[in-house]
Amino acid sequence: MPKEIFGHDFAFLGREELLTFEEIARLARLFVRNGVEKVRLTGGEPLLRRDLERLIEQLAAIEGLQDVALTTNGSLLTRDKARALRSAGLRRVTVSLDALDDATFRAMNDVQFPVARVLEAIDVAAEAGLTPVKIDCVVKRGVNDSEVVELARYFRGTGHIVRFIEYMDVGNSNGWQMQDVVPGSEILRTLQREWALEPASPQYFGEVAERWRYADEAGEIGIITSVTQPFCASCTRARLAANGELYLCLFAGSGTDFRAMLRGGSSDDEIESAIAKVWRGRTDRYSEVRSEATPALRKVEMSHIGG
Repeated sequence: MPKEIFGHDFAFLGREELLTFEEIARLARLFVRNGVEKVRLTGGEPLLRRDLERLIEQLAAIEGLQDVALTTNGSLLTRDKARALRSAGLRRVTVSLDALDDATFRAMNDVQFPVARVLEAIDVAAEAGLTPVKIDCVVKRGVNDSEVVELARYFRGTGHIVRFIEYMDVGNSNGWQMQDVVPGSEILRTLQREWALEPASPQYFGEVAERWRYADEAGEIGIITSVTQPFCASCTRARLAANGELYLCLFAGSGTDFRAMLRGGSSDDEIESAIAKVWRGRTDRYSEVRSEATPALRKVEMSHIGG
């Protein structure tokens, strides 16, 4: 979220435009009736939402929902917060961390807090039982690609899972160029020069990360290759924005408004049917058809729908 665009004067959504916790939980319940088994809270930064534990309690109570997870930058994940989230029903967290070096970290994320705060957040998450903790690192050539081995080494043997993600052309403001992408195959070769790695089988259909285990059983790492090896055909994800718009792709140009149905008196059956219709009609294949032209297409910002 570049400061020159999202500065102090930027007009964010008003509270009345945001879904309430009850509206989110109602939609989640109807998604579960359509077969969804996992819900992830993301952002932006989800811990900015006041009393988030109340939402987690409502989600955790949904019959048939097997997993409630959260992705955070760690800036607000204190020991007390982690314990409260776990008590409310949160199962696990993913923490974004693109470098161990403070200068590189800030160059990637444009934030005003140090790496030490993120590392502390990872520790308190593990202490609270929000495990396995996953650490997501977006790799950008010439910026943090030199940090790949150090990140892997730091978390090797801890039980935490580092996932290296190819730099993607999400949104419209990150100045993406193909030359900035470090292919997953190159990341893997870099790691294999340091350690023996063995491929691990996917844990479920639609898993986005290729899993690799250390041969000496010191844990595992993941590599997400949505640029060089797209997985559109096996995508099982949908993204619900805070204003009630449903997006079927990280690179979608438009969404479907479910807030209007929620507030317009639609029944559960009507909303459930609408969810099914939208999903069955999906044709998103952005990563598979990516070309010199596609990055110029107007896309929803990642800060709006999460990763």
